[in-house]
Amino acid sequence: MSRQRAQRLAELLKKEISDILLREVKDPRIGFVSVTNIDVSGDLRHAKIYVSVYGDEREKMETMEGLEQATGFIRKLLGERITVYHTPELLFRYDNSIEHGAHISQLLEKVKKEQTERKEN
Repeated sequence: MSRQRAQRLAELLKKEISDILLREVKDPRIGFVSVTNIDVSGDLRHAKIYVSVYGDEREKMETMEGLEQATGFIRKLLGERITVYHTPELLFRYDNSIEHGAHISQLLEKVKKEQTERKEN
């Protein structure tokens, strides 16, 4: 299969799964979730969905548990919304890249502040 087709499917899945999580999934364990990336296998049968979760560690764990429980429901809705021969198996993975980026930004701001303080002294 063409890698371009897998990328197009990944973009479509990202849009649809984000919409499903926002509007359809009513599990109270699932908090504020953002779909950051999706990797689709070459045969289009498996998709790893990387999500970022806002909250503390307990909320992140509960959200990931809720997503695991809702996988079948989400896959069923995807099958109704997209037209592919096989609806991909979904695998949710936690993505901490946004938190890591925020941490790096804080460190850079701290260094910048220290440099300006040194120049003033």
